[in-house]
Amino acid sequence: MRSAETVLAVIHERGKQGLPLEDIYRQLYNPDLYLRAYARLYSNDGAMTRGITTETVDAMSMRKIEKIIDDLRHERYRWTPVRRVYVPKKNGKLRPLGVTSWSDKLVQEVMRLILEAFYEPQFSKHSHGFRPMRGCHTALSEITTQWTGVKWYIEGDISNCFGSLDHQVMMSILKEKLHDNRFLRLIQNLLQAGYLEEWRYHTTLSGCPQGGVISPILSNIYMDKLDRFVEQILLPEYNRKQARQINRRYNAISSLTSYHRRARHYDKAEQLSKELRQLPYGDPNDPEFRRLGYVRYADDTLLGFAGPKADAEEIKRRLAEFLRDTLHLELSQEKTLITHATTQAARFLGYEIVAQHADDKIARDGRRAVNGKIGLRVPADVVEKRCAFYMRKGKPSHRIDLLQDDDFTIIDRYQSEYRGLVQYYLLAQNVCWFDKLHWVMQVSLLKTLANKHKTTRKAMLRKYKALVETPYGPLKCLELVIAREGKKPLVARFGGIPLRRQERAVLIDQPAYTPRVKERNELIKRLLANKCELCGSTEDVEVHHIRKLADLNIKGRREKPLWVQRMAQRRRKTLAVCGYCHTAIHAGRPTRKPVQGTITGEPDESKFTSGSVGGR
Repeated sequence: MRSAETVLAVIHERGKQGLPLEDIYRQLYNPDLYLRAYARLYSNDGAMTRGITTETVDAMSMRKIEKIIDDLRHERYRWTPVRRVYVPKKNGKLRPLGVTSWSDKLVQEVMRLILEAFYEPQFSKHSHGFRPMRGCHTALSEITTQWTGVKWYIEGDISNCFGSLDHQVMMSILKEKLHDNRFLRLIQNLLQAGYLEEWRYHTTLSGCPQGGVISPILSNIYMDKLDRFVEQILLPEYNRKQARQINRRYNAISSLTSYHRRARHYDKAEQLSKELRQLPYGDPNDPEFRRLGYVRYADDTLLGFAGPKADAEEIKRRLAEFLRDTLHLELSQEKTLITHATTQAARFLGYEIVAQHADDKIARDGRRAVNGKIGLRVPADVVEKRCAFYMRKGKPSHRIDLLQDDDFTIIDRYQSEYRGLVQYYLLAQNVCWFDKLHWVMQVSLLKTLANKHKTTRKAMLRKYKALVETPYGPLKCLELVIAREGKKPLVARFGGIPLRRQERAVLIDQPAYTPRVKERNELIKRLLANKCELCGSTEDVEVHHIRKLADLNIKGRREKPLWVQRMAQRRRKTLAVCGYCHTAIHAGRPTRKPVQGTITGEPDESKFTSGSVGGR
């Protein structure tokens, strides 16, 4: 028996060695991979969302895994079309998303685990989107630490990138390293499964459905071709010389300063030192010096270039040609800009990227500490737009949609919205601008509480004001504490977040890639125990899921059913039950009475099958 961790570790090692991957379709027969995929997906909000069928994560069981494996083994598994919905974008337009059925999500997650284990060690270090231990903050940190001295920003944005991925190009890229026709055919059928919009079927001739579990890894595999083009062609060609030649005027004044110091003309030497600080050490017009930096997050790219503008325009042209001729993608002419670094700011991942210049900022060693270094700023419109959400007629206002919630939920809701935005912009030098947002949100929060309790804002402030200790000293905040007997108290707090820049703040989109995990997920242990947690039966055991614990508040009943009591006591959104009890739960009937004895048991590891990875 080979566990999922062992299989993925072997695949990961082949990826590190750059070897092709063969006979991978057989790994789709391994139930342990589906259990690992189930453990990753069941807690997502979309797990209880239906696609074009009524199937959701509810009623997940080993029988369902065995049926999927049997269909795949005989190559009769068929992808269902996705249900297309539209979500609003920041610019007012709508973004199409595909809602997938649960079985397809599970199979896609297994395929994603295999592809990620193989391709992750081969991806470019300049790619930061949808990757373990990488995210927006790592991309921005690379810019600030490695792009000192750039003169031009080339902002690249691909028009409808995910919806325009060419299927033939995608399959040709996958065929380079995946030598298994059955696995490739399964991916191709997925790309061409189509979608339903208003219950009308539409074919998908191109693109990768946004919202799909496997879509991020497929898009990264596709866009890795762009990363390789930049790394292997553009970067070597536009990175010339180790350093700029020394500025002649700087060199002359430096020598003159040394002479006056040796002659003990300290006043003259100090005057020349001040003049020296106004001059660059390297020649900014060195015709042979070039520097090019590159960062990509999903379909957003940013290049930083030190050199003439004509070369920057040439880089943009060659980038557009490669995307059009090789990847069949188009750069958006409206969003692909060439920005002067010293006079303008580039927009990337919600930040403003600027090149700093200040001759009066001197480090301890006497050198200028700012000139040429990259700075990150919060755009002014970000603060204004977020403040406008909590204002009405130019003043902070209460939120009608929260008046039915309790005080704890209202305070916690405001804090989560405020904390999420502030922590994302902690890399910005002007993160203190969010002090205005803090004031607007606090007034809006107090007005919401006052409106709910029919009292004044000052009364709510006196009731909930508190101090919280931070590394920078105590800060004022609003706090509600709910004591619980024998447990830690519940605390809802608004504020108390220091608006101080953190140079090393990192937002991780995904945890680090760890193919070997010793302990199983607790839910998987309960499923493999194959025993109903209500009656103790071992027949047709499956998992009952609910969206949230608040759904357990069943009104109109004096005594709550046994399954509600069990889930509420354990504070779980899942319950392993037999087929009879699960049907009774959904029908509103009483479940079977519990039998004496243990409810949980040990997992049956003998159900797992083994497989091979690599060459035949």
